[in-house]
Amino acid sequence: MMSIQRILQLLILLGWIFVASGYRPLKNGHTIKVSCISRPAVHSHNAYYVNDREPLQHLFFAELPIGNILPQGWLLKCLQLENNGLTGHLEEISWWLEKKNNAWLNPYGKGSNGWITPYGNHIHGWEEMPYWLKGYANMGYVLHDPAIIKNVEMWINAVLKSQPPDGYFGPLTLKNGKPDLWPNMIMLWCLQSYYDYSHDARVLPFITRYFRWESNLPDSMFLKDYWENNRAGDNLYSVYWLYNRIGESWLLDLAKKIHHNMANWELPDNLPSWHNVNIAQGFREPATYYLQTGDSSDMEATYRDFHLVRNIYGQVPGGMFGADENARTGYTDPRQGIETCGMVEQMSSDEILLRFTGDPSWADNCENVAFNTYPAALMPNFKALRQFTAPNMVTSDAKNHSPGIQDLGPFFIMNPLSNRCCQHNHSQGWPYYAENLWMATQDNGLAAVLYAASKVTAQVGNGAKVIFQEKTHYPFSDIVQFIVHTAHNVRFPLYLRVPSWCNHASISINNIRQNITSQPDTYIRIENIWKEGDKITLQLPMRIFLTRWTKNKNSVSVNYGPLTFSLKIKEHFIKTDPRKTAQIDSRWQSDIDFAEWPAYEIFPVSPWNYGLRLDDTNPIAGFKLVYKAWPKNNFPFTPESVPIELVTTGKQIPTWTLDKYGLCGLLPQSPLAVNTPAKQIILIPMGATRLRISALPVVE
Repeated sequence: MMSIQRILQLLILLGWIFVASGYRPLKNGHTIKVSCISRPAVHSHNAYYVNDREPLQHLFFAELPIGNILPQGWLLKCLQLENNGLTGHLEEISWWLEKKNNAWLNPYGKGSNGWITPYGNHIHGWEEMPYWLKGYANMGYVLHDPAIIKNVEMWINAVLKSQPPDGYFGPLTLKNGKPDLWPNMIMLWCLQSYYDYSHDARVLPFITRYFRWESNLPDSMFLKDYWENNRAGDNLYSVYWLYNRIGESWLLDLAKKIHHNMANWELPDNLPSWHNVNIAQGFREPATYYLQTGDSSDMEATYRDFHLVRNIYGQVPGGMFGADENARTGYTDPRQGIETCGMVEQMSSDEILLRFTGDPSWADNCENVAFNTYPAALMPNFKALRQFTAPNMVTSDAKNHSPGIQDLGPFFIMNPLSNRCCQHNHSQGWPYYAENLWMATQDNGLAAVLYAASKVTAQVGNGAKVIFQEKTHYPFSDIVQFIVHTAHNVRFPLYLRVPSWCNHASISINNIRQNITSQPDTYIRIENIWKEGDKITLQLPMRIFLTRWTKNKNSVSVNYGPLTFSLKIKEHFIKTDPRKTAQIDSRWQSDIDFAEWPAYEIFPVSPWNYGLRLDDTNPIAGFKLVYKAWPKNNFPFTPESVPIELVTTGKQIPTWTLDKYGLCGLLPQSPLAVNTPAKQIILIPMGATRLRISALPVVE
């Protein structure tokens, strides 16, 4: 018979095993298991949300229905500004959204008496309307705004009525006698979102008939134009979307046809296109096709493309790369910009690839673009935007900066009438981001993958409905709190992403700290029986660290958690008539109130040509973190409202000036000896700046 002493020894041993494995007893007698994992499990299918059908590969995450995630805090403010700004009023401004003679509203796809632009595109029937609708509609679904949703239905109903017996839909644009399917690819995404929100029974048969039409189109007529050829991965994604809902095997044959007729994004050391937007959305196509093939070389191609571009042209902060129109050999300085279209397409690709792969590095890159690059492309009131934004950008004027910038024209000015693609396509940025804050897991759990204040409703565990309230000022704070609301106790796993920059994430549940050793770029998995009012506190300790861009003159960027910091430059805004600086292909409606929709040039009125003075033994020793009050208007992306600053020391570099093209001069090689006096300088988050120096030289 075992002695009492031996029993006690065994109980102590079992207790240590529980501690080591992450188990914790709760007051109600249940146990909790907390672990750190590299990826969620994919051995099963989520019981409540649309999954990938056999033979498609299992996704690591499933999308939640549109509208289940309600953004709050600064993200809600961005969406409200977007609704009150250009996106919400573009129907009153954009000539392509004028309803009279609009080909997208015509049951035969005809409009504008066949008027053609210099680029060969029907003014009222090409990409502009679906580009805008793609974001505008999802903004309405996310905000649950009945006025937006009603307006969206007007456009969608017109599209659904435009399908002839052969299955095509919408305006027919012919290029060299072949149909241009690129605008239809965008509209398919609009229809997918509309169906997921409304479950309108017309949508699935409609898309099915269209894909039958595509299947019957000869290869010699299929995907031959430049844009559709490079971006047909969007078409492929839509085919799988439909297959997962109706399961008809001929769709997989169509997927093969698309892959073999489109641009090859699986080249070993090159890309089929170096156009920035083509890259930002085209590079994900091999990973999309991997869902059907299961061939690791397809998935590897997407990773290879991503790193190839950034190894050459992305040696800059902010998550993007230098390709003002096209990436060009030798043009790698941080003064090279990226289209606003490229930013939002990259964010979308990151969100999709996160679901495909479970790899948290895609969430890291999405946050990098969302926090540091994208906000600077828009006016703070969201009423104007510019085509190109660069990490080092010290003027935002109406000049022609070619050939330093590739395109001819006023591509730096903030103008609501210009940037024909970005004017419409930027609308998807924040709505798509809000939709992807949370995702469902295949073990009937829930994952917080992108952090922002929000409220999510989801089915989990045995089918119970739960609501998580997420409270945070992230990325301006390292604390994220979750509060559980549930009618009944329910067991399910909760996953919380640990970003790549975070070394020591910690978790407390109902004020009890959990014993967990986390690693960067992983997930903390919490298995628990959750009850009403449970509180989970995630701390993601942020630290100041430098990124050294050795391939870009040994410059550095300064980071704090997911935020990159830029030199604070005093910005002077000059209001101008938008018609005077509109690009050559810009068009607008006749009754626009130009006083309500001005353009802005932005000029520096404080020195920008500073280099950082760093301590040789401890480079971050000279930085002081200063916290300010959270902005009353809940919008932290301006120099005046940003709630965090870094104070450090720098020196002016007299030889670093504007160049002959009116651009920020090329970076000097670091370290650089200068004789100017050392001065205190202030750095603020990159996303809060419309003018900025984000890749800084180092001075001695």
